[in-house]
Amino acid sequence: MRVQNVEVRVSELGPVVLLKVHNRAIPIFVDSVVARSIHGALSGQKPARPLSHDLMHNILEAFDGKVSQVVVTLKDRIFYGALTVVLQKTTKVFDSRSSDAIALAIHFKAPILVSQELLDSSGLKLEEPDGTAL
Repeated sequence: MRVQNVEVRVSELGPVVLLKVHNRAIPIFVDSVVARSIHGALSGQKPARPLSHDLMHNILEAFDGKVSQVVVTLKDRIFYGALTVVLQKTTKVFDSRSSDAIALAIHFKAPILVSQELLDSSGLKLEEPDGTAL
């Protein structure tokens, strides 16, 4: 399933990225650097100096490369990212931290995919602004 929206929030446990699909959200806790990178990419704000994800984006674009999609999975309570990169007519899939893959997908406006099984097992039900469940 394609993630429809990505948000960065701050929780009691630290920064969290929410992958939203329909009326559910998969929370993925990230460090503050990744949270800042994702937030900046979502809002269009560029840092004074490029962060790692900005640098990777710039390098790939300089060689006409791109991230074509990201697939987020869960194994043994750890989220993984499969980052699909297309460069010079060659496609390769790289194992990565889910947070890094998400950040690069946002930089490239690439789809982020999750399985229905992951959404069912890890997705939290979203609530309406009045506090009622959707």
